[in-house]
Amino acid sequence: MTHLNPPADTCLLYLVRHGATENNIANPPRLQGRKSNLALSPKGREQAADAARHLAVHPLAAVYASPLVRAVETAQAIATPHGVSVQCYEALTECDIGQWENRSWVEIEKTDAEAYRLFHADAGTHGYLGGENLNQVLARARPVFDEILARHVGQAVAIVCHNVVNRVWLAQLLDMPMSVARGIPQENCGINLVRYRAGVAKVWTVNSVAHLRDWQ
Repeated sequence: MTHLNPPADTCLLYLVRHGATENNIANPPRLQGRKSNLALSPKGREQAADAARHLAVHPLAAVYASPLVRAVETAQAIATPHGVSVQCYEALTECDIGQWENRSWVEIEKTDAEAYRLFHADAGTHGYLGGENLNQVLARARPVFDEILARHVGQAVAIVCHNVVNRVWLAQLLDMPMSVARGIPQENCGINLVRYRAGVAKVWTVNSVAHLRDWQ
């Protein structure tokens, strides 16, 4: 594979969702926000290794992450081949999902029907019950993304974040309303590529998963 060295006026950012936890692979899956600080499951560690192998040929100057364990473990796997340490930003942590932490959508629809309906109609305005909405997540996370992109012009970097954080930032870059941001796919250890040039960030790829052994 050819090394992808960015031009001197460009930053290439590989935005990765963390590997799977036991909540992610449960049937049905259980929601996990910033209060669920689970480690990667065995499957999640395998996914992190797959992402690390895929990104090992790209000259990453830095690796950033949410401070939650699942993101840090994934980021450490990616950072190791490049000899860099993982730098964490609190603002990149997952959404506060309030009263829906560790619950499934099946249960939530039955017990909190009206809040469930409002959330699925427009999560940008009507957030997780007792937690954040998507616009609030974007407001705290976007300045960090902007700062990292501007700092690394002429370099490639990786950021390991979460389902909600990734979706809201990508939606903003794609000029999509927050009401539909949840439709952006973000598989565990899926990789998004963003190019930053002349102060403008552009999404090149969304949720690339071909590097994962079980992607099919």
